[in-house]
Amino acid sequence: MIARLVVLVQIALRNLFASFINFIIGGIILVGTCTTVVGGGMLDSLDRSMSRSVIGSVAGHVQIYSTKSKDELALFGGMTGGDPELAAMTDFAKVKTALETLPNVKTVVPMGVSGALITSGNTVDLVLARLRDLYKVRDGKNVNPDLADLSGPALTEQIAAQKAHVRQIVNVLKGDYTKAKVLLKKDTEETREGEEALARVSDDGFWAGFDTDPYGSLEYLENRIAPLVTDSDLLFIRYAGTNLDTFQQSFDRMRVIDGQKVPEGHRGFLIAKFFYENNMKLKNARRLDQIKEALDEGNNRVIKGDPVLERLVKENQAQTRDVILQLDGIKTAQVIAALQKLLKTEQTDFAELLTSFFTTDDQNFRERYDFFYKEIAPKLQLYRVKVGDSLTIKAFTKSGYVQSVNVKVYGTFSFEGLEKSPLAGSMCLMDLMSFRDLYGYLTTDKLEEMKALKAGAQAKEVSREHAEDDLFGGGDVVEAQATAGVIDDKAQLSGTGQAMHQEDLVKRVYSREEIENGVVLNAAVMLKDPARLKQTIADINALSEKDGLSIKAVSWQDAAGLLGQFILVAKLVLFFFVGVIFVVAMVIINNAMMMATLQRTQTIGTMRAIGAQRSFVLTMVLVETLVLGLVFGVLGMGLGTGFMSYLGSHGINATTDIMYFFFSGPKLLPTLSAGNLIAALVIILVVSSLSTLIPAVIATRVSPLRAMQTDE
Repeated sequence: MIARLVVLVQIALRNLFASFINFIIGGIILVGTCTTVVGGGMLDSLDRSMSRSVIGSVAGHVQIYSTKSKDELALFGGMTGGDPELAAMTDFAKVKTALETLPNVKTVVPMGVSGALITSGNTVDLVLARLRDLYKVRDGKNVNPDLADLSGPALTEQIAAQKAHVRQIVNVLKGDYTKAKVLLKKDTEETREGEEALARVSDDGFWAGFDTDPYGSLEYLENRIAPLVTDSDLLFIRYAGTNLDTFQQSFDRMRVIDGQKVPEGHRGFLIAKFFYENNMKLKNARRLDQIKEALDEGNNRVIKGDPVLERLVKENQAQTRDVILQLDGIKTAQVIAALQKLLKTEQTDFAELLTSFFTTDDQNFRERYDFFYKEIAPKLQLYRVKVGDSLTIKAFTKSGYVQSVNVKVYGTFSFEGLEKSPLAGSMCLMDLMSFRDLYGYLTTDKLEEMKALKAGAQAKEVSREHAEDDLFGGGDVVEAQATAGVIDDKAQLSGTGQAMHQEDLVKRVYSREEIENGVVLNAAVMLKDPARLKQTIADINALSEKDGLSIKAVSWQDAAGLLGQFILVAKLVLFFFVGVIFVVAMVIINNAMMMATLQRTQTIGTMRAIGAQRSFVLTMVLVETLVLGLVFGVLGMGLGTGFMSYLGSHGINATTDIMYFFFSGPKLLPTLSAGNLIAALVIILVVSSLSTLIPAVIATRVSPLRAMQTDE
């Protein structure tokens, strides 16, 4: 048997390059093997990078949520849009304790994902708030620690500068109203009221009596002038409520960029750096950053002729209003002097100077970018919300009413390698206690406050069945006596309730038990061995059924929602193209082998005439194909390995935001495994063998008589 195989291999090697058709078949096998190696390696690399992005940003390896939920979990949005309707897991501590008994579960991170609209005060609000704080310092009522050291002439100078700033804003608004009337070509009641308010605060008499009643004057400015400025931001912010300490320990790609992490057990908020830069930064500064980032990409990109960069330059030229409104009289004079020196001009109009300054090109951009951040930016509030500020978030609760929480912004964060990804950079982080308040769950703080109010008011519970009798006296006449006076709400509250009333929750430190002994919407499960993902999901679901946990476990891909489906579609498309290549290869190889068989009719007939059995002829043709496939397949593997090695060293640049997320960074660095090579070779040999099967069977049916007829 072995001797026969050796003879067949020798025949196959001798005939390897005997026919031009063999070169055609070999070329097809080479290209097919190379494509399979590259396609398989790319598919595996893309799958690994996508899984790192989703797992490392918010999903974890496995997500769990209540089986009573109306919708499927979708961390990045579902088919219907909006947040999925999930039932709460009412006893997370019990669930966590149970899951941690499974050998492959490393940790369980509580979560809840939601979104809300936030607003930041416009420029006038911010200026008036600072002016009010300055007057409080003057009157000994200051609560702003940043102004605590101001006194004497320095305080007087600051108050005068802020008043001058307000007057400068009023002048800008008057100009805006004049332009608006020209554009609208009509005079409305709204514009008339605005003009009347602006006329009043433009009068010197208003400012002459300002110090007599500063708080009354400020109230007028806040109520009548601030609403005229339309530069306040209304932003949709998406956030995940979680145990922030556990989250950062579990998601090791998370990095705090500005500020600090939220202290363990405290309430707090971390803003995603990508969201912070793109939505909360002064637009002029952000546009400068975007131009610089584009020029720094290293692909010889220039401003001239680039429609995107030229648009950013034009927007900065036209939209100088935000900068002007922020600067008070002192700072305005300083910036004007600096701009005059830089631009070598005697122009005094601030708006014209800024327009000239923002007229950037490839020659002056670097200089003006550095100048902006050195001379102008320190005098501006670059971000609507600063690290250390309190952010008010309002959202609809699960019951449908509006709830709000104030949380301190401790810093910004990003996930390493995903700094520029909108998908990974759009999710902010909130402490779990604040999330429960915002979502409408009864927390321990609220429960204690309700108990305090109930005790102070001497209220009693009334059952539904006896409500009418208890409330209305069962038909008896009820006389009510009222005592005149003011209700002392502070006297009705004590303990935690009083702390909540005085907004001191920021100072309270919660224990891990308080954080975890409550409701959550979902949770991320981190595994010790990610390769055992499917088995662990099965174990979690089995444990849930056994212990009555009422939870469902899904993989990171299923939990990603639309994004996970997109990943699945991308993989299916790649599989489809590889499959098409195999089908085409089979057809071409089959036709080529058919031609080769017909060309060898005489040889095969002669072999049959001298005693070769049909099995020998069949085996010979198949062995020849296998040898041909092996030789050219190895060459294809080498070519594919070389190409993948090149891609692995140079990388594939992410040209779109979605590619940045899928590549888990700015570049995809593909790698090959031994499994990719073996699979490619086996697949191509199987395809070649199947393609040769019909021609081989035809070859066995060639008779000596037909061979002689062919010769004639």
